[in-house]
Amino acid sequence: MTDARLAAGLCVVAMLLAALTACASGARHVGPVSDHFDGERFHNEAPFDLGWRDLWRYYREREPGVWTRDLTPPNHPDPVARVGAGELQVTVINHATVLIQIDGLNLLTDPIWSARASPFQRFGPQRYVAPGLAFAQLPPIDAVLISHDHFDHLDLPTLRRLEAEHQPRFIVGLGEDAWLRDEGLRDVVALDWGQAHALNERVSVHGQRAQHWTGRGFGAWQRNRSLWMAYVITAPGGPVYFAGDTGYGPHFAASGAAFGPFRLALLPIGAYKPRWLTAYQHTSPDEAVQAHRDLGAARSIAVHFGTFALAEEGQHEPVHDLSVARSAAGLPDDVFIAPTFGQRYAIAARRSAPELE
Repeated sequence: MTDARLAAGLCVVAMLLAALTACASGARHVGPVSDHFDGERFHNEAPFDLGWRDLWRYYREREPGVWTRDLTPPNHPDPVARVGAGELQVTVINHATVLIQIDGLNLLTDPIWSARASPFQRFGPQRYVAPGLAFAQLPPIDAVLISHDHFDHLDLPTLRRLEAEHQPRFIVGLGEDAWLRDEGLRDVVALDWGQAHALNERVSVHGQRAQHWTGRGFGAWQRNRSLWMAYVITAPGGPVYFAGDTGYGPHFAASGAAFGPFRLALLPIGAYKPRWLTAYQHTSPDEAVQAHRDLGAARSIAVHFGTFALAEEGQHEPVHDLSVARSAAGLPDDVFIAPTFGQRYAIAARRSAPELE
């Protein structure tokens, strides 16, 4: 490694330590012990055995792929205000931010419109593409699903804008509710894995198991004080799965058995290199294809790629690797797509063949 690369790595680590240690979320759950909560912290079935030495190894050895910044706003038409009964339209805006318009309701997942996935404007991962829709193009938002508290999934400036302009219901994992109320969000509902919340008489949101972790700082005292989530949205036209941020595991097959086959699955394909560091917490494109099959999804759309450089793969590697994995699995190209950010996709009800606009 060159001295310049070593210095750059030290700089990155120092900035992360300074920024993230100073900006702990204050999340904390108080409740009974369960199979994934020991009374103080949440945990996965398999332990996460990587630590600071592994992170330091990553910054010493990393060979990042190529990313090109182009913040030119795309020119996509505004989404419809609301879809009708039984209809589903999906717009991937960027990263894991998805507008889900289903049965008359408008939902957002993990919304981020900020220039960085960071608590600061000058430090932290920068965005490489503009959001597929401008914030002003959003239709009325009824509910926001937040998978966990990492900065690329829980962006407080965006949540405050949503609160001010839309007053949605925010659905989060256990432990995230109290501090978000302290931050000014009024309507916050916290779910455990296996719990459900009805948005109306036709559409409900179900908290589901994922394999990840939480914490907005490096202090061990705050790690895994809140719960990371996947979500299932049930509606008469068939269920929709949002994986959030997760490694591959048996939870996909479990959700498939409980709710599948799915009308649509939103599955992450980015931040997956090197596998020795990322496999526990992020699915690779080939694992996402397997998750698609575990869920029995009629259609899958990729998320969590091409927006922030969070790992070693280049900007376009996830899409290429998804194509390779899809071909190897014998899936048609349009069954599991890497979307164009800001483009609207109409998904037919589960009993008929899905179609894309």
